[in-house]
Amino acid sequence: MRVRQDGRLPRPIRPAAVLATTVAALTTGVLTACADRPVADPGPPAEELRVEVVATRPHDPAAFTQGLEISDGELLEGTGREGRSYLSARALDTGAERTRVPVPDEMFGEGITVAGDTVWQLTWKDGVAIARDRDTLAPRDLVDYDGQGWGLCADGNRLVMSDGSSTLTFRDPVTFDVLGTATVRANGREVDNLNELECAEDGSVYANVWKTDRIVRIDPDSGRVTATVDAGALRDELTDEQREGIDVLNGIAQVPGTDRFLVTGKYWPTMFEVRFVP
Repeated sequence: MRVRQDGRLPRPIRPAAVLATTVAALTTGVLTACADRPVADPGPPAEELRVEVVATRPHDPAAFTQGLEISDGELLEGTGREGRSYLSARALDTGAERTRVPVPDEMFGEGITVAGDTVWQLTWKDGVAIARDRDTLAPRDLVDYDGQGWGLCADGNRLVMSDGSSTLTFRDPVTFDVLGTATVRANGREVDNLNELECAEDGSVYANVWKTDRIVRIDPDSGRVTATVDAGALRDELTDEQREGIDVLNGIAQVPGTDRFLVTGKYWPTMFEVRFVP
């Protein structure tokens, strides 16, 4: 599917069967896994970590952050809310914004990632992934998917996607086709509400857990949570007035070549550069 001459993205037409399946999944709760279902062999217990703040930088308090990605010296940020979603690119060192492009008004922007010369951007309940040009961020194509879109990251030759459940879905970075899935468990129990994702350089996947100040480190092949990060101390770095206007912790991006990560939240006025330490 291509972009129209007026620059707007046409909505894909989905078969009725696909729509019916998606609606049924959403209404019956199929996408939400049971967090109380243990497995026979949980493996080693997850390591308990905390955040160590290395530095801070300003963050737009009007940004409903859904995805962060560092690529070629730039920080890409995708935001949500219908009619207000966008994707921006700014210099990592100075914070100067180079470009910002909107998501169609009827769509709710979600997670983002870079795969080659493409930036993929999810939408929440629209069932559409937007393929964008890495340089201009202009839309090139739309691809349908079933269910909801939450977080997205690039792990070698595959993409990793979350949908708010305990399932990670692996996708082809070119076609967006499904390659497989993994169920995420910590100490034998499923972890749902997986939100924004970051594919780290060591092969791990980090995920924000929605409505909490927890970040989990996941072995994507087994789905096992190898560490849980308590990031609650970041709220203490904000003033009382700043805390009144913020939403949940969301947004994580590894600083390339380091053990540091940028983390922030929806409507947070600060972005933190942190290490995850015992």
